[in-house]
Amino acid sequence: MKRFTAVAVTALLLLTAACTADPDDGDDGQTPPPQPSASPGGRWQPRPGTAWQWQLTGQLDTSVKVPVYDIDGFNTTKEQVAALRSAGRRTICYVSTGAWEDFRPDADAFPKSLLGEGNGWKGERWLDIRQTSALEPLMAKRFDMCRDKGFDAVEPDNMDGYKNKTGFPLTSAHQLTYNRLIARLAHDRGLAVGLKNDLDQIPDLVGDFDFAVNEQCAQYEECDSLTPFIKADKAVFHVEYERSTNEFCARSKELRLSSMEKKYDLGPWRKPC
Repeated sequence: MKRFTAVAVTALLLLTAACTADPDDGDDGQTPPPQPSASPGGRWQPRPGTAWQWQLTGQLDTSVKVPVYDIDGFNTTKEQVAALRSAGRRTICYVSTGAWEDFRPDADAFPKSLLGEGNGWKGERWLDIRQTSALEPLMAKRFDMCRDKGFDAVEPDNMDGYKNKTGFPLTSAHQLTYNRLIARLAHDRGLAVGLKNDLDQIPDLVGDFDFAVNEQCAQYEECDSLTPFIKADKAVFHVEYERSTNEFCARSKELRLSSMEKKYDLGPWRKPC
């Protein structure tokens, strides 16, 4: 389940390149470590423990000394991605693949028959992921955008509609089919792809995805469910909003998760383990 996504406010807060200091960075200020090697398929493959920054709102802070940035795909420009790349960063393109957002430039391209119940966030509605023939070209265009801007990977959000009240009779089988379609669309474009939450299906999907992105597994006592990714030598990028680092970092380090504390707005502030 998507427990929090701050992209609704990005329609008003465009990300623009800047170097602003993070007041509680927690990193050592050194040059980011060498980039992980590519997977056998030639894609970028982040390894367990890789440090990261996740920022979806506010003025983009490019000063955080980490090798990976996860940022909004629509609001980040090609030039910003290039600047991060030239500084030695890998970039992950955030896009919603399981929910419609009325503030995106392609919102009118989605047929009304695809739109279900609201997912709890202003301007967002669940998508009928059973309609893969309608959704595939729409998501392909979004992933083309990520590729053309120079991103290394995609973070597809809202990947667990079948566990929520969407307005559609979605099953776990529908979700598996759709999530594998999303992974294929990314891989066909040379992009790595992360599994967002969807913990129950990790055993079935760990082979299809290159890393995982998780919110609040410590708060909900679910972090052990992510170990299949670690055992497969794939990073788990993890955040907590309502737990301080002294409450979850010890366990995160044991599990080799890439963990940090963030605020709900997913702005530049971060406190890593």
